[in-house]
Amino acid sequence: MTRSRQSELRERITILGDVNSASFVPWIRRHADKLGLSQDFLYAGAERIELEVAGPVELIDMLEMGCSLGPIDVWVDEIQRRVVDPISTPKSERHLT
Repeated sequence: MTRSRQSELRERITILGDVNSASFVPWIRRHADKLGLSQDFLYAGAERIELEVAGPVELIDMLEMGCSLGPIDVWVDEIQRRVVDPISTPKSERHLT
């Protein structure tokens, strides 16, 4: 039985709250790495962190769940997600005609 390929996305995630970015950003990096997600941080401040992550949507969901719970010194009020680019088809297989 073959497993169907998970759909992969690039999403922008905005985390709002008392996010103490000095400790939360490294925490997010570690968890995203454990899940095999690539990430690029766009903004990190005391009340907001913005990043783009890429990988299977199921793993992005897992990262969101982890971030909503976060480390002890963080309080997350809201997480917003927006699809930036569907990447389920490798670039080498994309055809522009």
